[in-house]
Amino acid sequence: MTHEQTDFDGFASMLGAYLLEDRAYPILPNNMNRNVQQFYHNYRFELPFILPQALPKQNIHSITLVDTQSMVTLKGITRDTRVCVFDHHKKKDDFSSDWAYNDIKTGACTTYFVEHLIEHNGNLSMVQATLLLLGIYEDTGSLTYASTTARDAQAVAYLLSQGASLKIAADYLNPSLSPGQQKVLEALIQNQQVMELKKKRVMVSHADAEFLEEEVSSIAHKLCDLYDPDGLFLFVKTKEGIRFVARSVCDEIDVSNIAERFGGGGHTRAAAALIRKSEGNRKALQELEKDFIASLDDFINPSISVKQIMSTNPLLLEPSTKLQEALQLMQRFGYEGFPVVQENQVIGLLTRRAVDRALSHKMDVPVKSLMEAGNYFVHPETSLEELHQIMAKSNWGQIPVVNKQDKKIIGIVTRTDLLQAYSGIQSPENGKMDLSSLLENTLKPNQMKLIKMIAETAHEMRMHVYLVGGVVRDIILKSPILDLDFVVEGNAIELAHQLIALYGGKITSHRQFGTAKWFLEDSRIIVSDNDANSSSGLPKSIDLISARTEFYKNPSALPTVKLSSIKLDLLRRDFTINTLAIRLDGKHYGKLYDYWGGLDDLNDGIIRVLHSLSFVDDPTRMLRAIRFEQRFGFQIEKRTLELFEEAKPLLKQVSGDRIRHEMDLIFRERLAVDILNRLQQLELLQAIDPDLHFSKKNAITLQAAIENKAGDGWALPSKVGNSSTEIVILYTIFLCMQAEKSVQRINKRLKLPKVIQKSISQARELIEKMPQLIDQKPSEIYYALKNVPNHTLFAVQFFFHDNHKVQQNINLYLSEWTKLKPYTKGTDLKKLGINPGPIYKSIYQQLISAWVDGEIISREEEADLLQSILTKSKKTN
Repeated sequence: MTHEQTDFDGFASMLGAYLLEDRAYPILPNNMNRNVQQFYHNYRFELPFILPQALPKQNIHSITLVDTQSMVTLKGITRDTRVCVFDHHKKKDDFSSDWAYNDIKTGACTTYFVEHLIEHNGNLSMVQATLLLLGIYEDTGSLTYASTTARDAQAVAYLLSQGASLKIAADYLNPSLSPGQQKVLEALIQNQQVMELKKKRVMVSHADAEFLEEEVSSIAHKLCDLYDPDGLFLFVKTKEGIRFVARSVCDEIDVSNIAERFGGGGHTRAAAALIRKSEGNRKALQELEKDFIASLDDFINPSISVKQIMSTNPLLLEPSTKLQEALQLMQRFGYEGFPVVQENQVIGLLTRRAVDRALSHKMDVPVKSLMEAGNYFVHPETSLEELHQIMAKSNWGQIPVVNKQDKKIIGIVTRTDLLQAYSGIQSPENGKMDLSSLLENTLKPNQMKLIKMIAETAHEMRMHVYLVGGVVRDIILKSPILDLDFVVEGNAIELAHQLIALYGGKITSHRQFGTAKWFLEDSRIIVSDNDANSSSGLPKSIDLISARTEFYKNPSALPTVKLSSIKLDLLRRDFTINTLAIRLDGKHYGKLYDYWGGLDDLNDGIIRVLHSLSFVDDPTRMLRAIRFEQRFGFQIEKRTLELFEEAKPLLKQVSGDRIRHEMDLIFRERLAVDILNRLQQLELLQAIDPDLHFSKKNAITLQAAIENKAGDGWALPSKVGNSSTEIVILYTIFLCMQAEKSVQRINKRLKLPKVIQKSISQARELIEKMPQLIDQKPSEIYYALKNVPNHTLFAVQFFFHDNHKVQQNINLYLSEWTKLKPYTKGTDLKKLGINPGPIYKSIYQQLISAWVDGEIISREEEADLLQSILTKSKKTN
């Protein structure tokens, strides 16, 4: 079943549902739009629809309701009748809890059923394919409405391949008006009122048409063609009641919300309602229209509203807050003003200027005595023009944002926000770049599956979720994507718990920071239909982080955090190129948010610090800036380099663990040598420790190690202790040529793991020894190398890249000498009557030396040598 006065989408959806369950009965509505009626009349013998009277006289087991959430009563419906709804309109507040609801996220409801027909590989007749095509085309404006999805277009392509006729579809999509409809059209033209509201051209009209038998939607379509308004609203009096029909061509006018006011619904672009006579609404037609026009302004959103530029979770002060406490908050968060609130009512604004003046007079009073009194606020829907007027009237630079429904303060908007929006710097909703295609072409299928699962879950929980920072930067640069970072406007920990409830896995969380890590190893996520192992191809874990702002109690300390908005969360980041975000939930999927000019700097190849105290807050950002500059071939802009000079001394205050973490990241870079050269050039290494240098010889040696990976013959493990073997090798090369005292101090400064310290020490000794070993017997070289682990030896060889003899000896040691093992074992010596003791080791070493030096080459010669060793030993004793 579908709704009365059905359109092609409802009619075609019924056909699609029937084709998937041919034991069901598709019931003809009592009233259909005229073009639907004409199509059915012409092709009824090829379609399966029946009249309600033709249903068997039995109880109805189940009903599938398509493209609507309202059901006409039928004989046979009982309390046990199951109702399953498939609809792409917003779920109604009064939706029956006994019914099942399937939310169809496509431009047309028909698309859902076509997708399932594709899965069933069912063949369609020309008439069936054309009707399904009409269903999609009518509700998507032939794929031109903003609500159209890629899924709608894919369904159309399939239907065309099944023989759908575009010629027939064109005849029914734009039908000519009947004489009765033409008469109503003339009345609507005569009664029209055109007005401009929030820079949108809106047309409202009414007509008395109790004679009309056909639908009003075709008349609305004709008016849109004639006058091209941004919004069209019609009140047409018919014998059933007053029909309200609305059309929109822009996002600012959501006609489905307006139709809900009259008990109707629809899409953002097309909606309708029937105001029945029996519903107690006795208002005259023109009075109804007049009241509607008076309230219409509330339903039209401005192109950019306060909601798009405000910051959420504002800091609020109570009237009794002490001056010193208010000052600390201003210093911590850098805000110039705080709303003062009493019992959730704005009573004033405390400004930094007032605080500074009070301090200069050595006053110690509550903020109530210093605030600028007033009850100024705006709503999320407020236009920028109205915000501007309120700021001018109040002289407040920060205006609280209050939710219309519960009157709670949900945000704050500043004069800077307004100026940036006017200048086009900060208008993320206005002409946002859509990166959905780039996102799906860049990421792997398993990554996309995870993203969509997280996005859909967040959307259902009414949370906004974003990909942020480096992953967005790398998507735009088309660089490899290793990690996915998600920021949630809301409680990330609650989202993580919901995800494990739906998909399994485990989480760890930190309530202090509002973060959660979702471990996917034991999850129930299926990456592909052919994949029995649910967690195959997935990352080990995903980080979910609540949007937050932060402050630093002192330079180089870890930050203190507070939940905030995506805008302020991005503001706490290091460089503009890392302040980009892609929203993932609902209709905002794939939209790029760029509040701080990151996209321009990315396109221009610039590394720009976000604010002047950024390096004071975290001096390691200087090391990061160099890493990004070299990795991407970008250039650090002039002002950012100037800030380096001021913040350089602060590197001494940063803990060794944090410095070492940044150094580890540098060593993992392909251009690590270029990064270290740049650090040396800007004297940042010396700022970490005065003896930390990177010489040209260091650079040559390190570059050779990076370019020449260890072959299988080296038998290197992936880790030495808890450290990556590659990192141990690079640290060894980087530091082993420093003076001994310097190395000891650097080891302590960076808190290097013991395995790295030991490797550096062994490498220093071996490098010193190697030149003297060149002309020694092979066995002496063998024993000099024997106690040096292979990872250290691998590092040392690069210091002798131009010494053929040293290279040859190392190769012989690895390929031949380490493989030589005497035939003689301890059990053999015991049989010869030799008691275990140091003599065993002496004998073994003499035998190994003989093999390495080539003095013996067979088992027999080893036996003779053993006899000789034992004879000498007896004579000595």
